[in-house]
Amino acid sequence: MTLNENAAALCQEIERRAGELRVGVSTVGPAGGATRVMDLGIATPGGLEAGRLLAKVCLGGLAEVEITAGSPVGSGGSVWDGPAVQVRTDHPVAACMASQYAGWEVAGDGYFAMGSGPFRAAAAREAIFKEPALAAFAEPDAGACVGVLETSALPTEAVCGDIAAKCGVAPADLTLLAAPTNSQAGAVQVVARSVETALHKLHELGFDLARIESGWGTAPLPPVAGDALSGIGRTNDAVLYGGHAVLYVRGDDASLAEVGPQTPSNASADHGRPFKEVFAGYDHDFYKIDKLLFSPAVVTFVNLDTGATLRYGAYEPAVIAKSFGVAEAATPHADASPAAGGG
Repeated sequence: MTLNENAAALCQEIERRAGELRVGVSTVGPAGGATRVMDLGIATPGGLEAGRLLAKVCLGGLAEVEITAGSPVGSGGSVWDGPAVQVRTDHPVAACMASQYAGWEVAGDGYFAMGSGPFRAAAAREAIFKEPALAAFAEPDAGACVGVLETSALPTEAVCGDIAAKCGVAPADLTLLAAPTNSQAGAVQVVARSVETALHKLHELGFDLARIESGWGTAPLPPVAGDALSGIGRTNDAVLYGGHAVLYVRGDDASLAEVGPQTPSNASADHGRPFKEVFAGYDHDFYKIDKLLFSPAVVTFVNLDTGATLRYGAYEPAVIAKSFGVAEAATPHADASPAAGGG
C-alpha cells in the first residue's frame, strides 16, 4: 500500500471512532464534491489517542507511535517524568521525509497552516522529491490524498480546492486533518517528530539517507499550552532539548564520526534558549530559523555493519523546565491540619 492508502485506512478508523476520540468529522464544499475535514482539537476536544493516530497519519502508516512513561531528562533529578511520545519505524525515509516532514506551507484565502503527511508525496512539489533518496516515494497518481494541517482554523472551501488541485485529485478525494499545537492531539503529533528531525538534519548535512534502515525516537510530551504560540514553543523544545533519536545505519564509522557532532540541536548557534524566544527573534517565520537547530537533543547511531554505537548531543533540563513551566509545588508544614468542619 502507498503512503496515502495507509493514511486513508487510518482516517476510516478515526471517523469510525469519532465519538470515542472526541473529534469532529465534516465536509467542506458542494454536495458530491466536498472534502472530508477532521477536527482534532480546534472546535472539538480531541485527546491523546486522537493525537497518536494523527501522528501515525503523518507518518503514512509506516511507523508505530506510542505514549509511554517518560524518563527524567538529564541527571541529578527529574525535570519532566510525565508522558513521552515514542516512535519506531523500519521505513524511516518514506515515513519521515516523504510524509511526516512539514514541508508544505499551506497559505491562501487568508489561511495559513504547516502541512505534513502523505499528500506531500502526491503533490511532490518540493525539491526534495527530485532527489534519488525520495523520488521513489512520490505518488503522483494517488487516487485519494490525506494531509495534516498544523493550524488553529479549519480550511476553507477555496483552500481545500487548491490543495486538491496541487495533489492532482478531486476535492472529494481529499481528507484533511487539523489540530493546533495547543491541543492534546496537536502536541502529540509535533512531539512525535524525534526521528524525522534527525533525518531532516542529516539531509541538510548531505548524509546519504539510504544508509538509514530503522529509527527509534522519544521526546517528552509537554503540558498543553494556553495559546498557539506557546504550544509551538513547548512542542519544539520537547524535541530540541529533550528528544533522543536512535538511527540504525549501514556503512563506515568514519563518516558517522564526521557528521555526528553536527547532528544534534546543539550544533546550532540558536541552541540554548526556549524555542518561543528563538521564534520571536525571526519574526515568527520558521523558514528563517537556522536549519541546524531542528533536530533532537541527542542522536545515537547504531552501525549494523560494524557494531559500533556513536552518541552525540546532550539534554538541556533547565530549558525544558523553563519551557514547560515546571514548578515545585509548595509543601505543607508538618504541623498543618485540616480545618474542622461541621457535620
